[in-house]
Amino acid sequence: MINKQNNPVGWAMLMYELEDAKEHLSNLITKIESDPKYEEANLRIDLGHVYSHLNRAWHRRDKADDFSEQEWIEASKFPSDLEPI
Repeated sequence: MINKQNNPVGWAMLMYELEDAKEHLSNLITKIESDPKYEEANLRIDLGHVYSHLNRAWHRRDKADDFSEQEWIEASKFPSDLEPI
């Protein structure tokens, strides 16, 4: 996994994805708690957004520089190399 000391640019991109996922998840929780009419369709969209940030973070864990356009598309998909527990 990359680290801040050896890969500051890649590390900043990794942290951006994790921080953005955290922010969007926090907003999602607030919406669900405050809106009794919050629907599954919205949850699908909002969780999809959180997942895409987490997925890119997973794919960035070893990447010292930015993604190409094709890598961005692939990294936004759910990772096939991460086993759920």
